[in-house]
Order: sequence, then structure tokens, then C-alpha cells
Amino acid sequence: MSNIHNNIPSRWSMMVFIVKSNVLKAKRGINNIFGKDFTKYPPTPQPDSRDIVAKSITPLWTNKSEDEFMLTAGKVQNLRIALKQLNGVEIPANALFSFWAQVGRPTQWKGYVDGRELREGCIIPTIGGGLCQLSNALYDAALQANFEIIERHAHTKVIPGSLAEVGRDATIFWNYVDLRFRSETTFRIEAYLNRDSLVVQFRGEKNKEIVIPVENKIQKAHDLNNCYTCNAHDCDRHVNNAKKSTGATAFLLDEYWPEYDRFIKSKVQSEDYLFIPLNGQKFNKPNYKWNQEGVKKVYTETFRTFHRAFQMRNLPSQGGALQSTLLKFDKILADAYAQKIKPEVSHLYVTQNLLPFLWQSGALGGRTFDVFMTRLPMGVLQQRLDAAFKKHSCSKTLNDFRVEDNIARAEEEALKNARFIITPHTEIAKLFPGKVILLDWEMPVRSAQRNENGKIFFPAAALGRKGAYEVRNVAKELKLELIILGKDLESENFWQGIKTEKADTEWMKKTSAVVLPSYIDHKPRKLLEAIAYGIPVITSTASGLEHVKGVISIPPGDEQALKKAIEKVLFPKDSFVINP
Repeated sequence: MSNIHNNIPSRWSMMVFIVKSNVLKAKRGINNIFGKDFTKYPPTPQPDSRDIVAKSITPLWTNKSEDEFMLTAGKVQNLRIALKQLNGVEIPANALFSFWAQVGRPTQWKGYVDGRELREGCIIPTIGGGLCQLSNALYDAALQANFEIIERHAHTKVIPGSLAEVGRDATIFWNYVDLRFRSETTFRIEAYLNRDSLVVQFRGEKNKEIVIPVENKIQKAHDLNNCYTCNAHDCDRHVNNAKKSTGATAFLLDEYWPEYDRFIKSKVQSEDYLFIPLNGQKFNKPNYKWNQEGVKKVYTETFRTFHRAFQMRNLPSQGGALQSTLLKFDKILADAYAQKIKPEVSHLYVTQNLLPFLWQSGALGGRTFDVFMTRLPMGVLQQRLDAAFKKHSCSKTLNDFRVEDNIARAEEEALKNARFIITPHTEIAKLFPGKVILLDWEMPVRSAQRNENGKIFFPAAALGRKGAYEVRNVAKELKLELIILGKDLESENFWQGIKTEKADTEWMKKTSAVVLPSYIDHKPRKLLEAIAYGIPVITSTASGLEHVKGVISIPPGDEQALKKAIEKVLFPKDSFVINP
């Protein structure tokens, strides 16, 4: 205890520090205004195929104890904010890179929070604290790439586990303690957080030689006081009633799925947060009726959700305009959620449509996360549509929309980094062996019932991706009567030559089998309803119902398999009488 109190700064020393730092800030500020090299460069989202010439990887969570967790979580949050100004930045040849020119002043209105700052031998909470880990990594990478170091300041004390232990650290303090370097050739900075680490890498060309030799010495780590734990109550920097935590979980959700609601009920804890578009129970909206019990706080985006509903109201039920609008609002919702996630949230459950935008925002960095899968990954989905269009090139719907490459890539990267994939869909589950949690489908409560009149129910609009062409061909060949749901979106009179009737609320009393040989089907609710009624279901593996009792699964687009399955259900062999 005596050592702690011997290191307590006096009020006079703290006042002197403040005055000196403000003078130095003003001086550096003037120099920056009139200097030519204090330039900020904009990030560019395009991928870069140039060689990686330097890479620095440092751990994020060096201390997860209850006393240290909040400061470390604040540090990680500050890194998330700062990296938005660095990742993808291209620095021209012989141009000066300045940490503060690029990152800017860390303030609360930018999203910075209290993090770890090393000051006068103590770790104290301060807005933007922890950014030294980023400047350390940039300095380390610059040395690896043989860049010219223009300005660098070493820490006076060494934090255990930091790059300061090997003399490759660079402390920063807005704005007069900076990190500056330059390269003979153009280079690109890529900086991001994965689950456990900060990664900083440079793409371009390594400089031929180190302009200013730097001697890296092994330094001994110091035992440092901590304003959350030192118990020096007479110190003006002491934090009273500091918040303690070991982490929390947040559930970031969109449209209601009963399978995921059931899963969440089994996992939720009192310190967790729930993010939903709006309170479906309050507004009587079944598509948002998520259970809200047991969580610490519920966040909603009511205005944005009603705005989305208003925008969707006048859009066609199919096509590029619909899909691009959905993606637009997925991003809006994801970005709104990202701004409200507390720094202490260390694990996320994320609904898939929000995933690529949360990944792009950096909100998933430094956290573990699981994904509630609601469809095929975009890359796989688009390959499936391309194959279907190749087979049915006359279709107006199979080739009407493709997502931008950067969004598909972001989703792919996020799925690779996810801890678990959670889904009831068997086809999706097969794509992620070893990291999937397969849920049971939520079955409607219905009485078993089956009709033997030979009518086939096609529970979808006439869409190529739903297997409408295959159903039409087989129906003509077998002279089947169809009950259809929805409009003829492929073409007018799509079902011409086939006896059809529109489905009503009593469709189950007229149906001998439900047929849906989809290329894509992510939410087979009508099929589940048919199963509950005891009606045979013939569908492709794209419906995700393999191994469900009462379902015959066939490959997508396989007309012969569809024909055989229908014959098996409608015309079983034991019903035929073979004459001698």
C-alpha cells in the first residue's frame, strides 16, 4: 500500500501537467495548420491484391478480470472507432503518415469511451484510452517495412504483454505526442479486429533500407497501479464505485422466427441486451413478437421499422427494387444497432441479414458472435440462381437481382469468423460442418387430416426459384390438378393447359400432397403446416426439411425425381390391380 501512495500525483503536479500539455497542444496545432504534411487520407473499400510487406498482430484481451474488464472493453471499443479511419487507407509515396491526422481527436461524440491510458505510472480511465495499442502496431509494422520513422515516442513504463517489452512501442497523446513515418513507395493500410487480436498490415513494397536505425531492446514490464483497483481514495484520479463486469451478451434480431425465439429463451441472462426492430407485443405485430423477458434492456428502432414498412408498401412483391430496398434497410438497422452496443458486450447473436453490415462497420471485431441463419449465404444463393437461370433462360425472375460483391464478401468473411451457425435448415447446416447448432423446426398445432382426391398444392407464386417450371412440366405430363398460391409472376397464363384453382383457407381439405421443388426456400412455413395436417410433402433439399417425418426430399431442379415422388404418393403400387 505504501508504494501506491508514494506514486500518487499531487494536485500541483497534475495542474502543471495540464498546463504544459495545453501549451504543447496549442503549439502542435498551429504547426499542423500551417504545415504541408498534416494530411488525412480517405479509406477506399476496394480489395487490394498487392503483397503484404508487414504485419503486426497483438492480443486484445490481456486482462479479463472483473476489476480490469471494463477498462479493457473500453480500449477495444476505442480501437473499433479509430480503425474506421485507418482500414483501407492508401498513403502516397513519400507522403507523411501522421497518426493524429488520420485518426483525429478522440471525443465522446465520435463514440469514444473510457479506456486504459498509461499516465505517470498509473493506468487510468480516459476517453479514447487504449489507442496506444494501435500506434504500437503501426510502428511495429513500419519498422518491418523499413519505413522512415519521422516521429516516435517510447512509453515511460512498460505494460505487460505490450510491444513496449521489445522496444517496438509508440505512445501517443492528442495532439502533440504523435507517430509519424513515410515510405518511398505507395502503401495501403489494412487494420481490423478479429475475435482476439488487433491486426495491422501494410500492402505495397518494402523499402530498401531503414533510413534511421532503431535499436529494439528487451524491457522489463512494470507493476502498474490501476485507478479501478489501487484503493488510493485520496488521489484525485481515483474512480469511485467503478462498474465491474466480466462481459455481457447482446441479441441483434430482425424478423421473428419461433425457432430462434425458443433458443434465446434458453440462453438469455439478466445482464444481456435485446435489440429488436420494434415491440411486436405492444404494436400487435406478429412478425416482431420476440420474447423480451429476462434481459437487462431492450433496444428498439420503431421509427426506422415503420419507415421500412412504408417504403415496402408500394414495391412489387418480386424483383431488384424489392431486394435493393431490403438491403438498404438491413444496413440502416444494422448501423443503428451497432451504435448502441455497449463496450462490455463481448458476445453477440446476430440475425443473418444484418451480418455483412455489422462486419463492415467493425462492430463484430474484438467479440465472439454466433449467427442465426435465415437463408443460404449470398455467394451460394447466387450460384444457385445462376444455375437455375441457365436451365430456364426465359425466366423473368431468376436473373433479376444480384447483390454487390463487397456485401457478399463481407458476409462470407463474417461467416468464416463466426463461432457457431444456428439454424433449423438442414441444407444450410451442411455448409458448416463442425460449427453448426441444428434446431428443430417449430411445428404448427393442427389435427391430422388428408384428402385422397388427387389435387396437388403448390404453395408459392409462379416463380422460377420455387420450382414452378418443374411443377408445370410434371403436371402436364401426369395430367394433375393444381391448387396454386399467389400470382403468375413468371408470365401471364403461366399455368395454361393445366386445371388450377386458387388456394383458400380450406386448402388442406382438398389436398393429397404439397409439392414445392424449390431452388431456394429458406422459411418453409406452409410445408410445416401441411406436415402438421398429415399431408405428404414433396420438396427439394433447398427447403431444409430433410429427415423430417412426412417429407420426401429431392434434388433441386430434378424433374424426373419430382415425377417419381408424385407418382409414389398419388399412385402407390399396391393400389394397382394387375390383370392376368
